[in-house]
Amino acid sequence: MTSTSDNIYSDANNTPPLATAVPLGLQHVLAMFASNVTPSIIVAGAAGLAFGGAEQVYMIQMAMLFAGIATLFQTIGVGPVGSRLPIMQGTSFAFVGVLAGLAATQGLSVALTSCIIAGLIHFALGSIIISIRSWFPPLVTGLVILAIGLYLIPVGIKYAAGGAAEFQMTAESFGSLKHWGVALTVIIVALIVKFKTSGTLSSAAILIGLIAGYVLAYILGMVSFGGVAKASWITSLQVLPFGFEFNLGAVIAVTLISIVSAVETVGDTSATTKAGAGRDATDDEISGATYADGLGTAVAGVFGGLPNTSFSQNVGIVGMTGVMSRHVVTIAGLIMVICGLLPKIGALIASMPMPVLGGGVIVMFGMVAGAGMNVMSDVKMTRRNMMIIAISLTVGLGLNLVPSAVQYLPGVWKTLATSAVAPTALLAIVLNQILPEDE
Repeated sequence: MTSTSDNIYSDANNTPPLATAVPLGLQHVLAMFASNVTPSIIVAGAAGLAFGGAEQVYMIQMAMLFAGIATLFQTIGVGPVGSRLPIMQGTSFAFVGVLAGLAATQGLSVALTSCIIAGLIHFALGSIIISIRSWFPPLVTGLVILAIGLYLIPVGIKYAAGGAAEFQMTAESFGSLKHWGVALTVIIVALIVKFKTSGTLSSAAILIGLIAGYVLAYILGMVSFGGVAKASWITSLQVLPFGFEFNLGAVIAVTLISIVSAVETVGDTSATTKAGAGRDATDDEISGATYADGLGTAVAGVFGGLPNTSFSQNVGIVGMTGVMSRHVVTIAGLIMVICGLLPKIGALIASMPMPVLGGGVIVMFGMVAGAGMNVMSDVKMTRRNMMIIAISLTVGLGLNLVPSAVQYLPGVWKTLATSAVAPTALLAIVLNQILPEDE
């Protein structure tokens, strides 16, 4: 096996032959595609947009388009913006809890305005991220990622059972054997592909599971292609498609998650250089990655897209293939841009029945929770650290499960308190700073 130092592709500026680079780029797309579009479907549903309707299709298009554009910010770079490393960007699950709550209670105008402002703040973090990264040790970031996964798991169960009240699923159909049969098909196929294959197929296990569930749902008469037929061939970009509405509480909530997302990107940047080149990331690479994160989020929000962040599963592909070339991921970004410009693709994704999506997100959300536990695996479980975990998770998830406990809080502050992720993050950060280390 070729060592990292002997591998010409351990240099981010070296590119494999096109016949190799294009399939490798497609592999990066397949690994993140399902996770990238799912948050937009969930937030659109929480906002009450028609399932499979034109507005939901548009949000799916923006998820693909700006995942590609943000990836190009990272790999190509402009001035200090961009790590110029093979880092794949995509719509972040970290924001789903907060944005779904804001979309349901305050509307998409408030939610997306908050994304734009938080993205600009996130961008500004690039200049100080090295100084504040000590505020976010694995204990804090792992707790936040774990809370995200645990908060989202009930969403996956609802979708697998056939949807939820906001999607006007009848009581008789919700939880039917047909719905669960489709969802379990997605899960089973994804598991088989993940552990019985390797390379590109294994990386695309969830996507292949979704395709299998989609085919079964079509056979069972659960799929309608009416929206695909109506969709145009070229995306027409809209500036502030849902309006612009400022709310301080919403901005604080989304900014808090942006800070955590920035720290996650620092980890992905460091992991990429370690996996692909056997070295530590430089300060410029870390700052550049953070700038690209924030810029991608802000620009996406202007056009109706959700926040972007680095995708950790693509770091695994760099380590698996040994190809550190940033130009390979540039190809992946261009593929996503092309997909984002073709509404037929968004309409096809939007035609996916709820149980199909449910099977996929059960796996994805479980993996998010598992990733949080993995981040905390090296944390020493002292009495102090266990107390931080206990209080942060109990209050964060508890208020989400019993929202009436804070029913007298005004509007968006109640949404913030019951979002699970925001209070968990805030408590973990504060407690980690003020509680003394165990002797």
